[in-house]
Amino acid sequence: MTELAHHLELGHWHLSAVPAVNKIHREANLRSIMNYNYEAKKIQYVTEEEYYSLPEERRCELINGIFYDMSSPSTVHQLIVSALNRAIANHISLKGVPCKVIPAPYDVKLFPDEDGNIVQPDLSIICDRSKIKENRCEGAPDWIIEVASPGNLSHDYITKLKLYRDAGVKEYWIVNPMNGSVQTYLLQDEIFAAKEYSMRENVPSHIISGLSIDFKDME
Repeated sequence: MTELAHHLELGHWHLSAVPAVNKIHREANLRSIMNYNYEAKKIQYVTEEEYYSLPEERRCELINGIFYDMSSPSTVHQLIVSALNRAIANHISLKGVPCKVIPAPYDVKLFPDEDGNIVQPDLSIICDRSKIKENRCEGAPDWIIEVASPGNLSHDYITKLKLYRDAGVKEYWIVNPMNGSVQTYLLQDEIFAAKEYSMRENVPSHIISGLSIDFKDME
């Protein structure tokens, strides 16, 4: 048994122990989710300058002018991110794909000409090298992967879903180790087309030709 498989069997991380998160999509009309105005009730709009003035030890994201603090990731979370990073980076290197995969913590300013939105996706796959600056990505990555945690489900499935769509992220994955699902979104005519996979099957990338992630290899 690999380290990841061992941790997936521990307590609240057991694949069958948590109700399927896709219940979010079954119980809510997807169109209303995508069209709903998710503007936060702003007490005070936070600027990019204030974001970069934060203490170094505070890790957070800036979304619509609001700070969202990020909790420390779990072991399972980090094992999955590491495995995905290796799989994508190896394919890119082997096939000579002109893209870069960059794991968090790494700032992504989704709208280069606007203030108020700086995120740190678990994995950013960037194929336009001109977006990669010294300390951050300026503009939407081509593909973003987030690994869900118990405390951030609505953040990944709703808040960031709309944000990434509006920014023009072409492909977005949410890997959920709690129920063993991989929710994928492909941008088509400014709308995300959704498709769900199991972590027991191969999941193809549409951005990087020939790349398919076999999550079983991570067990």
